[in-house]
Parts: sequence; C-alpha cells; structure tokens
Amino acid sequence: MVSPLDRKMLRDLWRIKTQAIAIILVIATGVMLQVMMSGLVASLTETRRTYYERNALAEVIAPAVRVPETVLGRLAAIPGVARVSGRVVGSALIDVPSDPVPIQAQAVGLPESGVQDQNIVFLTAGRLPAKNHRDEALLLSGFAAAHGYKIGDRIDVVMNGAQRRIRIVGLAQSPEYLFVAAAGEMVPDPARYGVIWMRHSSLASVYDMTGAFNQALFTLTHGASEQAVIDAADRVLKPWGGTGAYGRSDLVSDRFVSEEIGGLRTMSRAVPPLFIAVAAFLLYIVVSRIVQAEREEIGLLKAFGYTNKEVGVHYTKLLLIIAVAGAALGCLLGVLAGRAMIPIYTTFYNFPFLVFRPDPASFAIGALASVVSASAGSVFVLRRIFALTPSEAMRPPAPADYSKTVSLKGAVGRLLDQPTRIVLRSLARSPWRALGLSAGIAGGMALASGMTTIYGAFDRMMNLSFTVIDRSDATVYFYSPLGEKAAYELARIPGVIAVEPFREVAATLKLGRKEHRGSVSGMILDPQMVRAIDDQLAPIHLPDQGLVLSQALADILGAAPGDMLTVDVREGRQPVLEVPVTQVASSLIGAPAYMQMQALNRAMSEPNRISGAHLRVDAARAEAIYQRLKDMPTVAGVSVAENARASLQKLMDQGAGSARYIMGAVAFIITFGVVYNAARIAQNERARDLATLRVMGFSKSETLFVLLGELGLITLVALPVGSLAGYGLSFAIARGFSSELYQIPASFDPFSHGFSAAFILCAAAISGLLVARDVNRMDLVSVLKSRD
Repeated sequence: MVSPLDRKMLRDLWRIKTQAIAIILVIATGVMLQVMMSGLVASLTETRRTYYERNALAEVIAPAVRVPETVLGRLAAIPGVARVSGRVVGSALIDVPSDPVPIQAQAVGLPESGVQDQNIVFLTAGRLPAKNHRDEALLLSGFAAAHGYKIGDRIDVVMNGAQRRIRIVGLAQSPEYLFVAAAGEMVPDPARYGVIWMRHSSLASVYDMTGAFNQALFTLTHGASEQAVIDAADRVLKPWGGTGAYGRSDLVSDRFVSEEIGGLRTMSRAVPPLFIAVAAFLLYIVVSRIVQAEREEIGLLKAFGYTNKEVGVHYTKLLLIIAVAGAALGCLLGVLAGRAMIPIYTTFYNFPFLVFRPDPASFAIGALASVVSASAGSVFVLRRIFALTPSEAMRPPAPADYSKTVSLKGAVGRLLDQPTRIVLRSLARSPWRALGLSAGIAGGMALASGMTTIYGAFDRMMNLSFTVIDRSDATVYFYSPLGEKAAYELARIPGVIAVEPFREVAATLKLGRKEHRGSVSGMILDPQMVRAIDDQLAPIHLPDQGLVLSQALADILGAAPGDMLTVDVREGRQPVLEVPVTQVASSLIGAPAYMQMQALNRAMSEPNRISGAHLRVDAARAEAIYQRLKDMPTVAGVSVAENARASLQKLMDQGAGSARYIMGAVAFIITFGVVYNAARIAQNERARDLATLRVMGFSKSETLFVLLGELGLITLVALPVGSLAGYGLSFAIARGFSSELYQIPASFDPFSHGFSAAFILCAAAISGLLVARDVNRMDLVSVLKSRD
C-alpha cells in the first residue's frame, strides 16, 4: 500500500518531471562513459591476454642478420628461457594490379614440421601451407579483405629483389600483428600493409637463410627476469649481427594497443566524476527549491505527527529515485555504446574475436557515485528540514534584510526602467544563487569550448603534419642503406621534381634509467620537404653535432636541451654514442629524433649512405613513377603522403580519435541541462512574484523580462569565465588524447569559443522559450493563493 508521503513524492516527481529528466540524462551520461570506457578497458585487456596466451606470443624477440641454427642450443641454455625457436622474416612487396603503389609486406616463416609452439597463427579460413609446396602461403585476413583476395588466388610478391608468384591457401591473424602499419607510417591501414606466412624452407631459400635464421623467439619460465634474458641473448647474438632483443612491451603492435587501453583507463577515471558532480549540484538546487517552496507543507506534516526522520526520508527518496534512474539508464546506454565501439576496434586492431564485456565494478561504481552524490545533496537539504519546527514552518518566512544591498537611486536608477531595476535588485539580493548558476553554466561552456577546440586541434595537427612538417608527395625506402648515387637515380625518373635523401638508423635512446626503442632520422643540412620545426613553426637548423628531439620523445625520456643522451645504435657496426640534446621540436606524428645526416653517417663510419628519399612528383605522372618504383629491386616500400593522410583522417574519425565526438556531444548535453534547469528553477522560485507583477499591471513581455533577464545576465557573465576555463581545459584534454602515435596541439581557437558561446546562448533561448510558454499559461489566481 502506498503511503501518503509516497503519493506526495510521486506528485512532486511529476511536477518537476522536465527538470528530473534533465538531471537523469546528466547522471546517465556520466555513468554511460564510466561503463563504456571501463568495459572497453576490461574487454581489450582480457581479449589481448587470452589471445596472447592461446597463441603463445613470444615474451622476448631477438632480431639478427644471420644466425646459424646451431646457436639455438646456446640460446636455449640461457637461464630463465623455457622455449626458444628461430625463424626467418623479411621485407616484401605485394604487386596489387589495381594499385600503382607497391604495397609493403612482411614475410614470416612457419616451422617446417608444421608444429607451431610460439606466435601461433590463427586461421580464419583455409589451411596451413603444405610442406612440399613452396609457392603456398597464408595472407593476413585484414589485408585480404581490403583487396578482395580469396583462397586459391595467386599474387605476385617481390622478396629480396626477386619476384615470386604465390598461391593463397589460407587467411590468418596473429597476436604479433594486432596493429599493422607500413614503414614510415604510424597509422594502421589494412590495405597498405600485408603479412605473408610461408614454410621456413621457402623463405630460407629466398633470403639466403638456409641452415640459419634471423629472428629468435623466447618464452620465459615463471618468475624469470626479462631484462636478464635480453642481455644474455644480445651477448650470444652479437657476433651474428644481433640488433637488440626486446620484450613484448616494445613490440610495435602491443605498444599501440597498450596506449589505447591506457588512454581509455585515464578517461574512465577522470571524466565521469565531472558529470556526477554537476548532477549533484543540480539535484541540490532542485530539491532545495522544493523544500523552500514547501515550507508550510513541511510544518503541517510535522504538526500531524510525522517525525524529522520520516520527512527527511521522503525528500531523500525523491533524490535517490532520480539518481538511481540516471544510473540505470547510464548502465544500459554504456553497454549499448560499448558494443557500438567494438567494430571500430576490430577494424583497427586485428583481434580474431572481441566481445564487449562490461566491467561489473563499473556498474557498482556508477550506481554508488550517483547515490552518494544524491545523498551528499540531501544532507544539506535535511539540515533545513530538521531545523524547522511546525509553528515556525507554518508562519511565512521572515522578510530578508535587503538594506545593505546595492542601491539603484540617483542618475543610474533613473536611466533604467522598472523591470530592469527589478532584475538587478534580484541579482544583488541573491548573489550566491547567481554565482552558483553562473558557475554551472560556465562549467558547461568550459566543456563545450574545450571539446570544440580539440576538434579544431585535430584538424590543425593534420594540416601542420602534411603541409608544414612533411611537404613531400611520397617517401621511398630501401631494403638496406645505399650510396648517394641511388638518390640521383630516383631524380632521373621522368616526373620526379625533387629528391631529398635521408638516413634512418634503428637505435635505443637512453637518459638515466629511461629509454626508448626507436630510431634516429638523419636529414640533409637544409631540408625542404621534411623538416623539424619549433613551436613558432619555424624550421630548426640541425647542428653539426647533437640531436633534435620531438616533444613526444623528450617527454618520454624527460630530456631537455643540454642533456647528454646515450644512443645505442642497433645496426651496422652498432656504435654507442653520447650525443647532446640541442633543441626540442614540435613534431606531431610519432616520436622522432633528428640529426644531421652527414654527422650520423660519420658516427656510423658509413659515409654517404642513405636509407631512402622523400620525393616531390608531378601529379600527372605519379602513377607511372610508382610503377617504375615497383619494378626497382632495391625499393622496399613507398609511402604516399596522400594515402598516409587519408589513413590518419580515418583514424581520427572512426578510430581512437572518434572519442572526441562522444565527448563533444556529452559536453553539449550537460550544458543544455544546466541552462534549462537554471531557467526552470528561476521560474518555480519566482512564480508568485511574477503573478503579482501581472496583477499590478505589468505586461507579459515585461514579466518575462523580469524572469529571463536575470538568466540572460547570469549567462552573459558565465561566458567569458567558461571560455577562460575551457582554454585551460583544452590543454588537459589535448594531453589526454595525445600519445606516441600523434600529439594534439592545443591553442586558443576563436571559432571554437565563439561557436560554444553561440550554443550556450541558443540553449538559453530555447530554455527561455519553454519557460515563457509555461509563464504565459500561468493561472494567476491559483498561483497567488498557493501560500494562503
């Protein structure tokens, strides 16, 4: 049976239904983000762990130039090694007839016995290559889908300068290729990079590895020291050109998946509490207004025998119903949103399976946070209820003392009409209420302007990267460093306008206890196509000695100009260099380190060597140029700037960067919720005053001006404050979205702040129209009798 207080509570909920719905949506938004992001973190983490375990992903990878198979025994004897195997890997090019650009690929050897004990491939279709069929191969399923390849198709592949025609007998995925990107590109694109698996003997004959291998895979015993195994493997493999063993965490694929998980985890902890806090603020204001308006009813309830506890529970229930409804809706939306995000991750990361599994803790945290926020607001409300005695509550409240408020007498007062003076007096008499509402609107403005600025920052990052930092049309990579003569050969190709050679050297950069496995980019003295720039977008002159670090790399190492870095080169003679940091560049993609090419070659004792070249080409002859490059045996790959930009744009719109759209929509929702509640609360609080003004002869428009003019002034005051807060927030959001893959440059964007201000004003106008409609329908007699 429903008690009288519960019936009253239901009537109260119906009366404030629009405000309750707005608050429920704000709470639901925060809980939705909590459930979605926590669920994605749990799903990605658990799927990755399961995939790695089922398919025995190696814990340590040790590449080398050419290692005799007899060395495997010495590697297996390293303390802490449970299992070791050697395989052949090599660069390849796939000739796709419909694409003039040679497609880069990785050729990977499979055990000759057919028994895979490490880095086991996951067959999505077909079968493994047969032992006695050297032309059979597996193809990465994502690449096959992008180009429409099926089992039984034949493709032309260039391996080690020799062209072969292979037959696809199966489609596969592998835990070491969750993230695939072409050389020189930092964005996954299944159409631009392929992986081919063939029998060991097939690849050994192609890459001159008969009786040898060039990559060792290690599985460690429980409790073994990864670093100790890495150091021991480097010592064993050094005579055979070992280029430095590394752990699973330095695997490019795992690194990018880990960064994605880390970014989601950070956002799941930082963003939802903000929305819960705003919801708590709105709940407090709404219920405080109800308690103030029902002062006499509370007195009557106490006079009829209801205790403080019973009355307090009544209003607490009202809060909790709104909070629980918001939490429940948020949990449901979070699951739906998480499931909607799964296809994005399966597109950019090659998981064979990925099911959204909500983290049970996120439901509990979301519900608990909602209830706690509502309870926190009820504490302040209950203090007012408990303080009221029946006799005091049933008397009209004592008139407020306005003797010390701002006076509008004199010349200023005479210039203002009566409605304007009423608005200004109301603001002066209730400054804390005005400040509270202004703070809520400013918070919405900050969220809206901060997220809108990030939209512009993403576009600015793209433009800077491909028009200021990298102004080339294409980049050519060689299988191994060649003499500078190779650059002149590229320049002689008809349609090539300019050539700018570079040297890329794999290295581990160390500063103190911090290190980063990457590369050093050697550039010519005065580069024109690909440049290092400072924060003013001016080109940086590369010194004769020293390194210029990108901001991302400087942050990773904690380096600053003047620091001495240890550069452990992992190719050629493998020198260990001590090089000073001369400057920090504003590179926006990747984490490069720049050095003058001649200085780098001198340090390597390999003068006049280049790893590739940046090209500017005649667009009309581009297809013929790329076809010519495809036929050159020394070319390991070609990266076309237009394709790289399109892939990055796709990532920004559909991949990790798509979260900015969700956050932007959420920011606008919360902004409208704050503005609408402010307007509705003002209407409810001043309904009797507005009716009195109408009876005294004020027109409808003048009465609405008294109500909405106050909200308009509060909104106008909130705009610059919110804009300033949004400017600071945009830097925090930019840091949250930035990773080693790309860095988002935050700055003041007038358009973003103007657009956000226009939205706030629009939200205020719509709220005003909704309130005005109710005011115009107001029954003056009923309102004036409401306190009799």
